[in-house]
Amino acid sequence: MFANPITADLVAALPTAAAVGSLLREAFGSFGQFMAPVLAAEDGIKLDFRSNILLGSVLGVLIAAYFVGRALRRQPESTINPAVIRTFNLRVRAWWMMAAILIAGFLLDYTATVILFGLVSFWALREFITMTPTRRGDHRTLFWTFFVFTPLQYVLVRLGREYYGLYTVMIPVYASLFIPARIAIAGDPKRFLERVAKIQAGLLICVYSLSHAPALLDLPLTDSSGRPWSLGTATEETDATPAPTTNSDLATEKAKSPDSKRPSDTPIDTSDEPTGSNAGLLFYFILIVQLNDVFQYAWGNLLGRHVIAPGINASRTWEGVIGGALSTMLVGALLWWATPFQMWEAACMSLAVALMGFAGGMTMSAIKRDRGVKDYGTLVSGHAGVLDRIDSICFAAPVFFHLTRYFFTA
Repeated sequence: MFANPITADLVAALPTAAAVGSLLREAFGSFGQFMAPVLAAEDGIKLDFRSNILLGSVLGVLIAAYFVGRALRRQPESTINPAVIRTFNLRVRAWWMMAAILIAGFLLDYTATVILFGLVSFWALREFITMTPTRRGDHRTLFWTFFVFTPLQYVLVRLGREYYGLYTVMIPVYASLFIPARIAIAGDPKRFLERVAKIQAGLLICVYSLSHAPALLDLPLTDSSGRPWSLGTATEETDATPAPTTNSDLATEKAKSPDSKRPSDTPIDTSDEPTGSNAGLLFYFILIVQLNDVFQYAWGNLLGRHVIAPGINASRTWEGVIGGALSTMLVGALLWWATPFQMWEAACMSLAVALMGFAGGMTMSAIKRDRGVKDYGTLVSGHAGVLDRIDSICFAAPVFFHLTRYFFTA
């Protein structure tokens, strides 16, 4: 039999297990030297003017929603359902927390943003494992899962696009092969496949998938025509070109340069200068995911008649999914100016986000029904856990990342 108390005791003890940090520092003493050049090059996250407008608009909406919620609480119960008001206020509170985490990362630097996402992944994985029964033979495997594979994934993401080939396969390949082997070495064959699959699923959803969101900050973004779009792209390309150092080199460069044939009074074309920021695209992505959840919930309550899977989620209807996806496409297209996408491209990307967000919500609902729980944990008082709030982000992040990388990078 599975032992739920054992799992709860193990996960509760995870923060105290940080004492092994001293041993890890001794074992990986050269890690600081390895990361030093990366951290030395940290110059903060750049937000362009349009991203600041988008960020300020969202904060304004959240402030308005806060006061609307306070006003609704004063209304008599006969006019508005108190449960609806309570749900609205709790969602606004959760959105404030998510916005605060994201803004805190932007105000610090790229490393801080990656660390914040890593902590969110750690907490979401903790909720998943707490809900999922394990056996005593899985404890050392869980140690590797929490304290080796989770931080290593985010370290690779922070190291940048040069390690793209590694952080995109480290968990799906190496960790997925290590987990069953380590559990087998523990010598407990009881429900072996089920135990392996649960740990693999938690690591894949909570850590691997979510890590693609901060990875957006390192993409050399371009628009669909190939022109640099993000503020960091032009700098990197300029730095990569060595400057001429001798008279002959200067003469050669002058001969090759098209500017040498242009009259001095001819204005320089600045249409190829980058105008956007990766942080703005990350904020756009998270905003679209959250709006999709709201739209699907709203359309489901207004027009919902045909429940998709009553045994999984009785509130998910086909009308809600279709209405939510179309509304998300419309809003995503209207916000195209904050992205490297054209309007129709932003609509297509928003549709992909909407469909993957729906898939994430249904999948995590199925897991909760299987385990007989209502929520994964408690993010804010009286509301759902971290994993309940990021399930759509986890499923949409890798798809959005790879579509962006394939079509909109140099």
